[in-house]
Amino acid sequence: MATHSDPRLLDTAQLEAVLAEFARVRDWDRHHTPRNLLLALTGEVGELVEIFQWKPDAQAEGIMNTDEAEHVRQEVADVFLYLMRLVMVLGIDLDDAVRKKIALNAIKYPPKTEC
Repeated sequence: MATHSDPRLLDTAQLEAVLAEFARVRDWDRHHTPRNLLLALTGEVGELVEIFQWKPDAQAEGIMNTDEAEHVRQEVADVFLYLMRLVMVLGIDLDDAVRKKIALNAIKYPPKTEC
């Protein structure tokens, strides 16, 4: 289990600074409420899902080798950026939250042992 002295798994300080400035100079902070960010995030997840919708598994698995790869990258980035803004607005320490969730998942889903 990770301790507080372990190196960070996620260091988002620079990204948070860029996103904060991007929103500030556009006067978007007043719109970046948790509700609005969640709605925007949900919309972006929907746009990502739409790329894969109705494709057979084999086609979906190979999508990054197609003309749609750049679209996938852009939508994944949109999802990530809205999620980061939500994290920032809610004041979540993402590194701490991720570490705790991994620890909980390790307990919930222990490694399989050979019989």
